[in-house]
Amino acid sequence: MVRHKILKFETKGKKTEYINIKDDVIAFVEESGIKNGILNVQSAHTTCAVIFEEMVHDVDIKGDEFLQVDLNHGLGKVFPKQESDDYYYRYPGPLHQEFGDRMDPDVHEDMRTLLNAHSHLRASLLGASESFAVIDGVVQTGQWGYIYFVDFDDLRPRNRKCILTIVGE
Repeated sequence: MVRHKILKFETKGKKTEYINIKDDVIAFVEESGIKNGILNVQSAHTTCAVIFEEMVHDVDIKGDEFLQVDLNHGLGKVFPKQESDDYYYRYPGPLHQEFGDRMDPDVHEDMRTLLNAHSHLRASLLGASESFAVIDGVVQTGQWGYIYFVDFDDLRPRNRKCILTIVGE
């Protein structure tokens, strides 16, 4: 048996956003009726990732969990934020800009929204999906594990999707 569900989010686009989706994932598995199988949790976007991490009770002054702050700090060293079109990254090139304008002429009204190479690379590094065993109806995240949908594109608000797929019996 196979079941799917799409989770939808509206991100603010002001910083990297971590959305704890563990409760949504557990509810989906319960609703599916599948007791034993494999669960896949996948981003539908190239600037987003799905990660499996410990939930941290400590937050900074902005409300961000310490491990997320630490991860952002480390990723910022590897892929610094793209500040201009001639800094550090070659992306986006003129052909990609042209393609984007053909696909959605309104999306690039503010050309600065194209300066998200760092978002694509950070998401590529962490990965678009995570898979979990489901045993006796329980998602095997352990006692401390949480599932986060991460939007690295901090340039504009976005509508995002996360696809849940469970296969089993």
